[in-house]
Amino acid sequence: MKNLLDFLAKYHHWFLFVLLEVASVVLLFQYNSYQGSVWFSSANAAVGLLYEGRAAVESFFSLTKLNEELTLRNFYLERQVNELARAYGELTQDTTAMERNGLQFLQKYKVIPAKVISNSVDKKDNLLTIDKGSKDGVKVDMGVACGNGVVGVVYMTSAHYAVVIPALNSSSSRISCAIRGRGYFGYLHWAGGDASRAYVEDIPRHAQFHTGDWVVTSGYSSIFPAGVMVGQIEKIYNSPDGLSYRLQVKLSTDFANLRDVCVINDESVLEQSQLLHAAEDSLKAKDNR
Repeated sequence: MKNLLDFLAKYHHWFLFVLLEVASVVLLFQYNSYQGSVWFSSANAAVGLLYEGRAAVESFFSLTKLNEELTLRNFYLERQVNELARAYGELTQDTTAMERNGLQFLQKYKVIPAKVISNSVDKKDNLLTIDKGSKDGVKVDMGVACGNGVVGVVYMTSAHYAVVIPALNSSSSRISCAIRGRGYFGYLHWAGGDASRAYVEDIPRHAQFHTGDWVVTSGYSSIFPAGVMVGQIEKIYNSPDGLSYRLQVKLSTDFANLRDVCVINDESVLEQSQLLHAAEDSLKAKDNR
């Protein structure tokens, strides 16, 4: 306490000076209209700049949420377009019924938004990590997509993170694909090198299609539902044995600029997976007898 009193006694003239200055400024702007208007205008400008800065900061930090919402919206819109195109291709006269069936089909899908926290595109067998795990509902063998199309398959999970095998993995990635509107299917394989291109293998020789056609997931696997975008056919080759076609595809997903993704939580796909595993276990047990 003595030190505080000594400090106030030593610098009391400075405190008195500041107090008188504040009082004089208040009297000046309060009782003089011109000075008051200047003060009011300056204060408004300063407050406006402050609010503008705060709005810019809030807008910057809200981009994260906005990106997640756009990713989910793009995914749902892509699924809707593919389903309606498929229904239209059936040449049914009742177009309203087609649209209703397509929209009902989409409602069973739930997606878990996530962010990519590590990624690589320059290795032979790339992996990526997302910031959602088992506590968020992510499970092994769930499909992962972004607003532009297929990303990969969940390989391992912890409580808060998951490792994904992307399409850019030459050893483990085999995603069942189909040519949209044609019905012919094969599997997606990345041969390394260019991260923007992959190949669809085992397209039958009698298939009819053209360069420029779109490739989507077939729905025949227990990972992805049908109709998720994969890419566009650029070139057509013969397979090494000459019994099928090999398609070079320009991938719709930009893996080098991947930030926001969504994990597809489809109960029907999980049910198919469980049934398939049960059938495989049954066959193995039968063979061991």
